[in-house]
Amino acid sequence: MNGQIGEKYLPVGTVVLLKNGTKRVMINGFCTMDASKPDKVYDYSGVLYPEGSLSSDQTLLFDHEQIVRVDHVGLQDQEEAAFKVKLKQIVAQSTNANPSAQNPVGAAPTQPTGNQQTGM
Repeated sequence: MNGQIGEKYLPVGTVVLLKNGTKRVMINGFCTMDASKPDKVYDYSGVLYPEGSLSSDQTLLFDHEQIVRVDHVGLQDQEEAAFKVKLKQIVAQSTNANPSAQNPVGAAPTQPTGNQQTGM
């Protein structure tokens, strides 16, 4: 992908660098909530790359706007494309049903949560 950020909801397996990060993160999920912020739904969950998931408390939660570079794009096939369409529909429905569940337009993105040791 040559560093281009691309559209929201990059595929699982995509490796990115986040704002103020020194360690890359691999996307492993979508639309995750942090128990300490129940009104906030993050675009992505991820793990440090290349280490992966070392323990359950080392998941990073972040938003698309926090990505500054894409180093590798995960698998993109028909199954992923169909999933992305369904994911976007669900997100749109939940945002319309509960507008407070997302950051307001123009709000500053939050910092990654979970294990924030992106400087390892």
